[in-house]
Amino acid sequence: MTVARAERNPANGGGMADAVLNALPHPVITVGPDGHVVDANAAAEDFFQVGAPVMRRHRLKEFVPFGSPLLTVIDQVRTRGAAVNEYRVDLGTPKNGGERIVDILVAPMQERTGHVVVVLQERSRADKIDRQLTHRGAARSVTALAAMLAHEIKNPLSGIRGAAQLLEQSADDDDRTLTRLICDEADRIVKLVDRMEIFSDERPVEREAVNIHAVLEHVKRIAISGFARYIRIVEEYDPSLPPVYANRDQLVQVFLNLVKNAAESIGETAEGEIVFSTAFRPGVRLTAPGTNTRVSLPLEFCVRDNGPGVPEDLVPYLFDPFVTTKATGSGLGLAMVAKIVGDHGGIVECDSQPKRTTFRVLMPMYNEAGGEPASQS
Repeated sequence: MTVARAERNPANGGGMADAVLNALPHPVITVGPDGHVVDANAAAEDFFQVGAPVMRRHRLKEFVPFGSPLLTVIDQVRTRGAAVNEYRVDLGTPKNGGERIVDILVAPMQERTGHVVVVLQERSRADKIDRQLTHRGAARSVTALAAMLAHEIKNPLSGIRGAAQLLEQSADDDDRTLTRLICDEADRIVKLVDRMEIFSDERPVEREAVNIHAVLEHVKRIAISGFARYIRIVEEYDPSLPPVYANRDQLVQVFLNLVKNAAESIGETAEGEIVFSTAFRPGVRLTAPGTNTRVSLPLEFCVRDNGPGVPEDLVPYLFDPFVTTKATGSGLGLAMVAKIVGDHGGIVECDSQPKRTTFRVLMPMYNEAGGEPASQS
């Protein structure tokens, strides 16, 4: 269905501003203090299947599902005076064709008190499916293979650990740090092998308060001692960041995978650089799969590299099992990253362009009252 559009009203921001807004592929709506729609671009008209002149005669709540989280977010933005993101919100109604899953950005208009701008980014059909369940199902075939190989992996690891312990007895202080690292990593790999059924394991993750900077420091030591020895690693941390509610060993696995991918993308060049960054982003919330509960994901951890980037056509499928950009890769590393992050109630994203590829992990923080992250209905 195509919506017939009336001429735009210059009093509502005509001219060049309207041309720019109408060129955007994402629906953009301006909402006044009383909840009325002040204006909407062409993409918003198509999304809601209503022309802008009609929308301006009604409140936004008349075009979205009853009790929509979008209305709550708008109230929060007015109260806080700061932008808020919300992921995976269904704005589908019988009028606009049923289920319409979108990511939402609501921001205040500083120059107009009480007015907000709403930007909707509709997720693709593939994103409407719970990707975490997809990762689990597609990777179950790997579980049997992992079980078969577990014995073969544990035996050589035991020998490696024993050799490291013997070397430690005659090593100086500097070398003893490396032998200790070998033992610690051997122990961690054994734990990982024991939990390789992670893709089909539905048990709750054992979590506690974890200092993400300690995790990243451990990952950095491993990286510069091996696969990233030629690459400069930069740290851009928020020192006041609260603990993340997570399993430490699984977080190490997540960031080792991300850093290893970044290092392999960069290769052995003199200008290679990987940036670790952490930040507090209080505006991001996510709907828990299968429920109406909204979990705050204020902790943002990023791994950024200056490699050639990910091919654009692969970005939407990057976290699917068996998808890889490497000739000899298995395509399981990022699938495991997505599974682990999803089991923690978080999300992982990738933004990629040449010389700037960023993997962004958003996770809940530790709640001292009881450990569980704060949720909002």
